[in-house]
Amino acid sequence: MLRERLPVITDGMLQDLDATLTALLQAELPVQNVAISFHAPDDQFPPSGVSLPAIAFFLYDVREDNDLRSVEWDVDQQADGTFIRTRSPVRVTCSYLITAWPSASAPVPSADEHRLLGEVMKVLLRHRAIPANYLAGELAGQEPPLPARIIAEAHLQNLGELWQAMGGKPKAALHYAVTISVSVFDPVAAGPAVTDRVFTITQTASQAAGQGQSANQTTGP
Repeated sequence: MLRERLPVITDGMLQDLDATLTALLQAELPVQNVAISFHAPDDQFPPSGVSLPAIAFFLYDVREDNDLRSVEWDVDQQADGTFIRTRSPVRVTCSYLITAWPSASAPVPSADEHRLLGEVMKVLLRHRAIPANYLAGELAGQEPPLPARIIAEAHLQNLGELWQAMGGKPKAALHYAVTISVSVFDPVAAGPAVTDRVFTITQTASQAAGQGQSANQTTGP
């Protein structure tokens, strides 16, 4: 029987996604000594332990991507020759609000902010899927690859209300989405592999009678 587990994304999986994005930017962002933070960009930013300049990835939405829903099964052979079947994982899209925070000593903070955000944008636009060498923890080796994109329409109903709720001033921001795979079904046994096929051919009474008449005609005087 197929049993469905609750579609819960573990804290470890989201932390692995944060680590993956950090590795991507640390490797490809041309600006040096930039901190990568996943704290909310509120009026208390930067938090203690985060020095400026910094890039803030704020995870504001996590939901299933129904357009990528699949009803296919994965079949794997075990060491004893039997097989197990597993439903395809659920595809879940994680949406980030990305902001840039210049150094307090920058001569023109807004110019540095836009330059830094522009460099981040170029790195993210470079990859339609996050390269496998950056994937961390549970995300390593995931199939299919993790599609990533800067999105035009965010799931935020009102960006102004978000800034107001956080107590901060509005800032230029990118909306970035990454789709990960989440396994929510237990595998089920599929039995041994089929290696032989047996066909049984039977005759009807009329076919047998017809063959008997043909034999009599052949052996007649």
